Parts: sequence; C-alpha cells; structure tokens
Amino acid sequence: MINVGIAGASGYTGIELVKLISNHPEAKLCAVTSNSYSGKYLTDIFPSLKSFVKAGFENLICEDLDIKSLSKKIDVIFLALPHKVSMKHVPALLDHKIKVIDLSADFRFTDAGAYESAYQDHSSKHLLKESVYGLSEIYRNKIKTSNLVGNPGCYPTSILLPLLPLLKEELIRTDGIISDSKSGVSGAGRSLSLSAHFCEVNESFNAYKVGNHRHTPEINEILSLHSQRDVSITFVPHLLPLTRGMLSTIYARAANNVSENDIRKTYHAYYGNEPFVNILDKNLYPAISHVKGTNCCNFGFHFDKATKQIIIVSVIDNLLKGAAGQAVQNMNILFGLKDETGLNMVQAPL
Repeated sequence: MINVGIAGASGYTGIELVKLISNHPEAKLCAVTSNSYSGKYLTDIFPSLKSFVKAGFENLICEDLDIKSLSKKIDVIFLALPHKVSMKHVPALLDHKIKVIDLSADFRFTDAGAYESAYQDHSSKHLLKESVYGLSEIYRNKIKTSNLVGNPGCYPTSILLPLLPLLKEELIRTDGIISDSKSGVSGAGRSLSLSAHFCEVNESFNAYKVGNHRHTPEINEILSLHSQRDVSITFVPHLLPLTRGMLSTIYARAANNVSENDIRKTYHAYYGNEPFVNILDKNLYPAISHVKGTNCCNFGFHFDKATKQIIIVSVIDNLLKGAAGQAVQNMNILFGLKDETGLNMVQAPL
C-alpha cells in the first residue's frame, strides 16, 4: 500500500487528488495539508464529502506542512501548491526519502533561465537536473526511476501529446506551429479574482495573456528538447464559460512528402497501447464533454493535401489529465503499477 500525502488539499486540484486517492486500490490517504485551512476538517471545507460516509473523509484534518512529521507516515506527496512555494519544500522532502510529484511549474523546466523568465527566481536550481517532466506517455521510462516529477501544465498536456510524435518523426515543420486553446474557469484556481468572477465569465468568451502566457516557455522547451531543434509556438489561450474542460486546436505544416497515412500510423505507433490517449477516426473530432471527468486526452486531425496543413483538435479535462489525474498516473508509474490503476472512471454523458 502506498501511503500518500496531499499538500494544498483545499484547492480544486487538491480536492481532485483527494477523491482519486480515496478510490485508489493501492494507495491510502494519510495526510492533507492546507495553509489557509489548517486545523479544519476537510468535510467542512468541502461539505459534499460528508455524503461519502464510508470513505473516511470525516477524519481528515488539514494540517501544516511539517516535513519531519509527514516523513513518518507517507511514501509520496503531491504538491498542489502555488508556484515558488513548492521549491522551498522539495529539498527537505527528498532528504526525508519522500517521493515528490509537484503540480506547480517549479520543476517542469530543465533550463532555470526559462523558468525564471516566466515566473520568478528559482531557489532549488540544482534539483532541476533531477526532476523529470511528468508527461506520462512520453517520459514513462524516466519517471519510473525518479524521486521528483514535475507534473505538466494543463495547456501543455493538451498540446504536447498530439505534437511530440509528429516532431520526433519529422513529419511536421518546426516553424509556424499555432495552438488556439480554450479552458474552463477552474484552470485559474480557487483563489478569488475579477477575471474568474461569475458575472465576468458567464455568457462571454475572451482571449487572455496573448503572447505572454507562462505556459509558452514550458511548451517551447519540451518541443525543442524532443525535436532537438529550437521550436517556438504561437499560443493563444481563451477562457470559456465552463467549470472544467480544455480544447486546443493546433495548426502545423507537414514536411515534404508526408501523407495522412504517415501521420495516422505514427500516432498509433506511439499511442496505440496507451489507456488514456484516444486517436479518433478520420473526420471525427472530440468535444470537451467526451473527456469531462476522465484522465483521457482525445484528439482527431484533418490533413489538407492542397496546403499541407495539419489541423489537430485535442481535448482534456484540465483538472484530471491536465493536473490531478496525470499526477496519479505518474504515481502509478513511480511505484510500478499499471497507469490506469485507480483511474478507470466511467464518464457519464451529462
């Protein structure tokens, strides 16, 4: 049994982790922490948990992040903490032999300069060489032997999974890649902000942080590392009047002599046996509702022979495959379990 701690359990991603671990057959939730709600029962923060009387939620009290105390009762910790907070705790957690899956951006980068240009100074740069980027299907072998996983951002997950095989096999050009992406409001987190206010979001739709979103350097770094060439994507995020879900429409130009069959064969070679990546048949494209409540990334593509343009439509649940679900998938890989353990959720159409 894997003994699990969740730091930042009172956020949207944190509570998704609580639910996933509580249903995981090989894991036990032993500790939850929250700086904002220390000393409070988790069921008081999320009253809906009181409905599940057999899950043991009523015994969970949010505590301070005391690493020495946690080391006596957990094997792995999920850090669902703000950027820059995680990096302060990770060195001590590793020193106490606790495996770390960090859901902030603090350990997603190999280049400290790229991180610092998008976020702030990094106080644990030496650990960037040890951390593994947690895009489960692509970096599984590295994740298996790691003690520190930097869980990818939600937008990057929706974009990188369809793009990386095409770049690796040189089926697309590295210039002119565009992603037009849309997310539900939960992607902004649980903290209050005007942009996430109901009256601002309801019956509206807008682009934001055009040209300067913090996920752009993350996407560029992984695309460049994977293709061994400098890649710079044009990324435009939008806010949908939805609670959860994410859709990315990605545009890339095919390399010379590439056919639609080449693209489809490559996708199936990379993802044909992956439980959480679904490649749709020709002329079929996914909707957010198809993956809501699941750990899946579904995508379909159109190949325009005349213009050599490839158009990919990719969808994920931003709180699951884009955060908590992929984090649990990474925990499964770390501990030698099948990826789908505890993640085989049946998604209802409504």
